[in-house]
Amino acid sequence: MHPSILSLLLSALVASSSVTASSCVVRRPVIQAHPLQPGKPHAISPRRDPAKTCFVPSQGNGQDDSSSILSAFHTCNHGGTVVLDLNYTISNPLDLTFLDSVDVAISGTVNFAGDVYGWTEKTFKYAYQDSSAMWRFGGRDVNIYGGGKGLINGNGQPWYDEFQKNSTLRRPILLVLDGLQGGSVTGLHMINSPNWFNLIANSSDIIVSSIDIKVWSTNSNPAKNTDGWDTYRSDSIVIQDSTINNGDDCVSFKPNSTNIVIQGLSCNGSHGISVGSLGQYIDEYDIVEHIYVYNISMTNASDGARIKVWPGNYTPFQPSLTGGGGSGHVKNVTYDGLYNYNNDWAIELTQCYGQKNQTVCDLYPSNMTIEDVTFKNMWGTTSKKYDPKVATLVCSSPDKCINIRTENITVKPPSGKTAQYVCVNMDNDLLNVNCVSA
Repeated sequence: MHPSILSLLLSALVASSSVTASSCVVRRPVIQAHPLQPGKPHAISPRRDPAKTCFVPSQGNGQDDSSSILSAFHTCNHGGTVVLDLNYTISNPLDLTFLDSVDVAISGTVNFAGDVYGWTEKTFKYAYQDSSAMWRFGGRDVNIYGGGKGLINGNGQPWYDEFQKNSTLRRPILLVLDGLQGGSVTGLHMINSPNWFNLIANSSDIIVSSIDIKVWSTNSNPAKNTDGWDTYRSDSIVIQDSTINNGDDCVSFKPNSTNIVIQGLSCNGSHGISVGSLGQYIDEYDIVEHIYVYNISMTNASDGARIKVWPGNYTPFQPSLTGGGGSGHVKNVTYDGLYNYNNDWAIELTQCYGQKNQTVCDLYPSNMTIEDVTFKNMWGTTSKKYDPKVATLVCSSPDKCINIRTENITVKPPSGKTAQYVCVNMDNDLLNVNCVSA
């Protein structure tokens, strides 16, 4: 056959394959913050160039695909789409913080290799709470979406097993957005993270929606510290319309989280939606302000709505979590519409996080001020653990908790007795509940 004719046939075949493959690519959803948004609308992300699409091959059989994934992001950066539609294994860290105007369509499965001590030497390290990451996304205008099909598997079991033997093991976070200005994460399944599932750090203008999170252990070694989301030094974030079955905070607002809306979440087995912990580091000033938590279902949790700050002195809470003595403020936080079922506390506000000795805590009151906080429109039934108490609001001193209010709280204990609220150093006239002393 004439070479030029062969070339034409091959070109036609490749073009045909590209069209067929691209027709199977998960489309980026139209996503909006609804019904609430944090001050300003989410920035519009321009449509990507359909001719600039990178389908990432997989080596299969558990072989490392990280180099192919990295290559695709370099090729399709600046206006393209990276497609992960197969079964992939990542055995080496991926720094994807250079991205600009790129979509990530995940309709396949991304698995992280389970080589615990191989990973601990290579992960990206963060000083805050000894966090680390196996891959991280950053840059500008990045959309990660799965159309309800994509799965990110943290392969956490080896980490759960090793953490039982080594309580200072530095376990990585499943998905980290670090320094991302404008973007979204939608339509993904996430399972068995070694540590927190998601960290949004040093980022702004992010929407997260339609995420399904699940974690389980196959033996008696529990999956610990599996927060759904943690925000840190980030502004204008929305997390909405997602289902979380985990074993720690459903969402946690870490230091310098501002202008955040959490709405439409169903959380099970968690430690609640939490402000904090804050005041952990003695030389730092922590800020959390302008937070709105709306329309939440919370079941089988230690807490529903939670605010936790450290006392004013060093506190050795856990082998991998110590601190206290830091300063800062929490301001303008609202929990509005929270259904409770079998939660130990419907509300917990503490300025003694990590310190079990109340006498010590009283001697070293927190340096954090909590101001302008409203808990409203909360109902349901707590667990039997503290019956008939359903909430605890304990402040270090009256001048550290200012304008803390409750409105329309009808949570009941399972016994049917009159619900009691532990109120210490609070302005009880603003609470409108049945306050009792500790």
